[in-house]
Amino acid sequence: MKILIAEDDPNLRAGLTDLLALENLDCIVAEDGEAAWTAFVEQKPALCLFDVMMPRLDGLALCRRIRERDAATPILLLSAKGAEIDRVVGLEIGADDYIAKPFSARELVARIKAALRRVKAPAPSTPEKLFRMGDLAIDPDALRATRGGGGIDLAPRELAVLQALYARKGKAVSRDELFDLAWGRGYMPNSRALDQYVSSLRKKIELDPARPRIIQTVHGVGYRYEE
Repeated sequence: MKILIAEDDPNLRAGLTDLLALENLDCIVAEDGEAAWTAFVEQKPALCLFDVMMPRLDGLALCRRIRERDAATPILLLSAKGAEIDRVVGLEIGADDYIAKPFSARELVARIKAALRRVKAPAPSTPEKLFRMGDLAIDPDALRATRGGGGIDLAPRELAVLQALYARKGKAVSRDELFDLAWGRGYMPNSRALDQYVSSLRKKIELDPARPRIIQTVHGVGYRYEE
Protein backbone atom coordinates (compact mmCIF):
# COMPACT_ATOMS: atom_id res chain seq x y z
CA MET A 1 0.00 0.00 0.00
CA LYS A 2 1.65 3.22 -1.17
CA ILE A 3 1.42 6.59 0.59
CA LEU A 4 2.22 9.75 -1.38
CA ILE A 5 4.01 12.33 0.78
CA ALA A 6 4.44 15.89 -0.50
CA GLU A 7 6.55 18.01 1.84
CA ASP A 8 9.14 20.63 0.92
CA ASP A 9 11.07 20.33 4.20
CA PRO A 10 13.63 17.54 3.54
CA ASN A 11 14.04 16.70 7.22
CA LEU A 12 10.31 16.34 7.84
CA ARG A 13 9.92 14.46 4.57
CA ALA A 14 12.57 11.96 5.64
CA GLY A 15 11.07 11.69 9.12
CA LEU A 16 7.62 10.93 7.73
CA THR A 17 9.05 8.31 5.39
CA ASP A 18 10.90 6.59 8.24
CA LEU A 19 7.84 6.73 10.48
CA LEU A 20 5.56 5.10 7.92
CA ALA A 21 8.19 2.52 7.00
CA LEU A 22 7.93 1.27 10.59
CA GLU A 23 4.24 0.63 9.87
CA ASN A 24 5.13 -1.34 6.71
CA LEU A 25 3.79 1.40 4.45
CA ASP A 26 5.66 2.20 1.24
CA CYS A 27 6.17 5.90 0.57
CA ILE A 28 6.35 7.92 -2.62
CA VAL A 29 7.94 11.28 -1.87
CA ALA A 30 7.70 14.63 -3.63
CA GLU A 31 9.30 17.94 -2.70
CA ASP A 32 6.63 20.18 -4.23
CA GLY A 33 3.04 20.10 -5.45
CA GLU A 34 3.76 19.66 -9.14
CA ALA A 35 5.98 16.66 -8.49
CA ALA A 36 3.28 15.24 -6.23
CA TRP A 37 0.66 15.65 -8.96
CA THR A 38 2.82 13.75 -11.43
CA ALA A 39 3.42 10.99 -8.88
CA PHE A 40 -0.30 10.77 -8.11
CA VAL A 41 -1.23 10.32 -11.77
CA GLU A 42 1.53 7.81 -12.50
CA GLN A 43 1.55 5.69 -9.33
CA LYS A 44 -2.03 5.88 -7.99
CA PRO A 45 -1.29 5.90 -4.23
CA ALA A 46 -3.71 4.53 -1.65
CA LEU A 47 -3.49 7.73 0.43
CA CYS A 48 -2.02 11.22 0.09
CA LEU A 49 -0.31 13.23 2.83
CA PHE A 50 0.33 16.82 1.75
CA ASP A 51 1.84 19.86 3.40
CA VAL A 52 -0.30 22.92 2.74
CA MET A 53 2.55 25.37 2.15
CA MET A 54 4.63 24.08 -0.77
CA PRO A 55 6.35 25.68 -3.77
CA ARG A 56 5.02 25.50 -7.36
CA LEU A 57 1.64 24.10 -6.28
CA ASP A 58 0.42 24.37 -2.68
CA GLY A 59 -1.40 21.59 -0.87
CA LEU A 60 -4.84 23.16 -1.19
CA ALA A 61 -4.53 23.64 -4.95
CA LEU A 62 -3.15 20.12 -5.27
CA CYS A 63 -6.07 18.69 -3.27
CA ARG A 64 -8.55 20.58 -5.45
CA ARG A 65 -6.90 19.30 -8.64
CA ILE A 66 -6.96 15.70 -7.43
CA ARG A 67 -10.62 15.92 -6.42
CA GLU A 68 -11.52 16.97 -9.96
CA ARG A 69 -10.13 13.63 -11.10
CA ASP A 70 -10.55 11.31 -8.11
CA ALA A 71 -13.20 11.60 -5.38
CA ALA A 72 -12.20 8.56 -3.34
CA THR A 73 -8.46 8.56 -2.53
CA PRO A 74 -7.99 9.87 1.04
CA ILE A 75 -6.12 13.16 1.34
CA LEU A 76 -4.69 14.33 4.67
CA LEU A 77 -3.35 17.87 4.93
CA LEU A 78 -0.54 18.97 7.24
CA SER A 79 -0.22 22.63 8.14
CA ALA A 80 1.20 25.00 10.71
CA LYS A 81 -2.07 26.92 10.33
CA GLY A 82 -4.38 25.40 12.91
CA ALA A 83 -7.21 27.95 12.99
CA GLU A 84 -10.73 26.63 12.42
CA ILE A 85 -11.16 28.59 9.18
CA ASP A 86 -8.06 26.90 7.75
CA ARG A 87 -9.44 23.46 8.62
CA VAL A 88 -12.81 24.36 7.12
CA VAL A 89 -11.23 25.49 3.84
CA GLY A 90 -9.18 22.29 3.62
CA LEU A 91 -12.18 20.06 4.24
CA GLU A 92 -14.46 22.00 1.93
CA ILE A 93 -12.16 21.50 -1.05
CA GLY A 94 -12.11 17.75 -0.48
CA ALA A 95 -9.51 16.84 2.14
CA ASP A 96 -10.46 13.97 4.44
CA ASP A 97 -8.59 15.31 7.45
CA TYR A 98 -6.54 18.33 8.48
CA ILE A 99 -3.71 17.88 10.95
CA ALA A 100 -2.14 20.94 12.57
CA LYS A 101 1.60 21.09 13.19
CA PRO A 102 3.16 20.21 15.52
CA PHE A 103 1.58 16.77 15.72
CA SER A 104 2.50 13.56 17.48
CA ALA A 105 3.78 10.63 15.46
CA ARG A 106 1.29 8.35 17.18
CA GLU A 107 -1.68 10.54 16.25
CA LEU A 108 -0.56 10.89 12.63
CA VAL A 109 -0.18 7.12 12.21
CA ALA A 110 -3.60 6.57 13.81
CA ARG A 111 -5.25 9.04 11.44
CA ILE A 112 -3.57 7.49 8.40
CA LYS A 113 -4.67 3.99 9.42
CA ALA A 114 -8.21 5.21 10.10
CA ALA A 115 -8.37 6.83 6.66
CA LEU A 116 -7.16 3.63 5.00
CA ARG A 117 -9.78 1.61 6.87
CA ARG A 118 -12.49 3.99 5.68
CA VAL A 119 -11.53 3.34 2.07
CA LYS A 120 -12.21 -0.35 2.58
CA ALA A 121 -15.43 0.13 4.55
CA PRO A 122 -18.63 -0.46 2.52
CA ALA A 123 -21.15 2.34 2.32
CA PRO A 124 -24.28 1.78 4.42
CA SER A 125 -27.10 0.20 2.46
CA THR A 126 -30.54 1.70 2.04
CA PRO A 127 -33.92 0.02 1.39
CA GLU A 128 -34.15 1.44 -2.16
CA LYS A 129 -31.44 1.92 -4.73
CA LEU A 130 -32.77 5.36 -5.67
CA PHE A 131 -34.13 7.44 -2.82
CA ARG A 132 -35.50 10.89 -2.09
CA MET A 133 -34.77 13.28 0.73
CA GLY A 134 -37.30 16.07 0.53
CA ASP A 135 -37.22 17.45 -3.00
CA LEU A 136 -33.80 15.91 -3.63
CA ALA A 137 -33.64 12.69 -5.71
CA ILE A 138 -30.44 10.72 -5.08
CA ASP A 139 -28.91 8.10 -7.39
CA PRO A 140 -26.14 6.24 -5.49
CA ASP A 141 -24.73 4.51 -8.58
CA ALA A 142 -24.31 7.81 -10.41
CA LEU A 143 -23.02 9.64 -7.30
CA ARG A 144 -25.51 12.35 -8.20
CA ALA A 145 -28.51 14.16 -6.80
CA THR A 146 -31.08 16.09 -8.80
CA ARG A 147 -33.54 18.83 -7.95
CA GLY A 148 -35.87 20.44 -10.47
CA GLY A 149 -33.82 19.23 -13.40
CA GLY A 150 -30.52 20.46 -11.98
CA GLY A 151 -27.77 18.02 -11.04
CA ILE A 152 -25.48 17.94 -7.99
CA ASP A 153 -22.39 15.73 -8.03
CA LEU A 154 -21.72 13.90 -4.77
CA ALA A 155 -18.46 12.57 -3.39
CA PRO A 156 -18.64 8.97 -2.07
CA ARG A 157 -18.51 10.13 1.54
CA GLU A 158 -21.18 12.77 0.97
CA LEU A 159 -23.40 10.01 -0.39
CA ALA A 160 -22.58 7.84 2.64
CA VAL A 161 -23.67 10.61 5.02
CA LEU A 162 -26.99 10.99 3.20
CA GLN A 163 -27.55 7.24 3.07
CA ALA A 164 -26.86 6.90 6.79
CA LEU A 165 -29.35 9.64 7.67
CA TYR A 166 -31.96 8.36 5.22
CA ALA A 167 -31.73 4.80 6.56
CA ARG A 168 -32.57 6.17 10.03
CA LYS A 169 -35.05 8.85 9.00
CA GLY A 170 -36.93 10.39 11.87
CA LYS A 171 -34.24 9.35 14.35
CA ALA A 172 -31.29 11.29 15.70
CA VAL A 173 -27.96 9.88 14.56
CA SER A 174 -25.15 10.65 16.97
CA ARG A 175 -21.87 12.03 15.71
CA ASP A 176 -19.99 8.89 16.72
CA GLU A 177 -22.55 6.67 14.96
CA LEU A 178 -22.40 8.77 11.81
CA PHE A 179 -18.62 8.56 11.83
CA ASP A 180 -18.85 4.78 12.07
CA LEU A 181 -21.45 4.55 9.29
CA ALA A 182 -19.99 7.02 6.81
CA TRP A 183 -16.28 7.08 7.65
CA GLY A 184 -15.72 3.64 9.14
CA ARG A 185 -14.92 2.57 12.66
CA GLY A 186 -11.78 3.96 14.23
CA TYR A 187 -12.07 7.52 12.96
CA MET A 188 -10.96 10.17 15.45
CA PRO A 189 -13.87 12.62 15.77
CA ASN A 190 -12.04 15.19 17.93
CA SER A 191 -10.88 16.93 14.73
CA ARG A 192 -14.42 18.35 14.28
CA ALA A 193 -14.20 17.04 10.74
CA LEU A 194 -17.81 15.82 10.76
CA ASP A 195 -19.44 19.17 11.60
CA GLN A 196 -17.29 20.93 9.01
CA TYR A 197 -18.04 18.25 6.43
CA VAL A 198 -21.77 18.53 7.07
CA SER A 199 -21.56 22.31 6.74
CA SER A 200 -19.91 21.91 3.34
CA LEU A 201 -22.48 19.28 2.24
CA ARG A 202 -25.36 21.55 3.26
CA LYS A 203 -24.03 24.26 0.95
CA LYS A 204 -24.34 21.79 -1.92
CA ILE A 205 -27.74 20.26 -1.26
CA GLU A 206 -29.82 22.63 0.87
CA LEU A 207 -31.92 25.39 -0.69
CA ASP A 208 -31.07 27.51 2.35
CA PRO A 209 -27.97 26.14 4.17
CA ALA A 210 -28.64 28.50 7.09
CA ARG A 211 -32.03 26.81 7.58
CA PRO A 212 -31.42 23.20 6.54
CA ARG A 213 -34.38 20.95 5.82
CA ILE A 214 -32.53 17.77 4.81
CA ILE A 215 -29.68 17.56 7.33
CA GLN A 216 -31.14 18.86 10.58
CA THR A 217 -28.99 19.46 13.64
CA VAL A 218 -29.96 17.71 16.86
CA HIS A 219 -28.17 19.83 19.44
CA GLY A 220 -25.91 17.90 21.76
CA VAL A 221 -26.43 14.69 19.78
CA GLY A 222 -25.76 14.83 16.05
CA TYR A 223 -28.00 15.03 12.97
CA ARG A 224 -31.37 13.83 11.68
CA TYR A 225 -33.32 13.60 8.44
CA GLU A 226 -37.07 13.79 8.90
CA GLU A 227 -39.67 13.72 6.14
